[in-house]
Amino acid sequence: MTTVNVSAVNNTVVVAENGTSTVVTVPQTSTVTAITQGPQGPAGANFEIDSTAKVDKSIVYYDAAADSFKADTVWTTNTLVDGANF
Repeated sequence: MTTVNVSAVNNTVVVAENGTSTVVTVPQTSTVTAITQGPQGPAGANFEIDSTAKVDKSIVYYDAAADSFKADTVWTTNTLVDGANF
């Protein structure tokens, strides 16, 4: 997580990264978006989903007989609620 410390009142904010900077002066209304990709967790070991028969609003479930996770027409938002809204 990035921490920002403000030590003095200033009407200018400078965002600098990789040799470039963006200056925001107050009272001008500005939107500055700073995006930095966060750390990624490890990939799931042997976690695969069979989505070859997926349909709109499929829900992923575990099929013990097939020993796999699936997303198909068996469980969808419509089948879970017996015709009501999900």
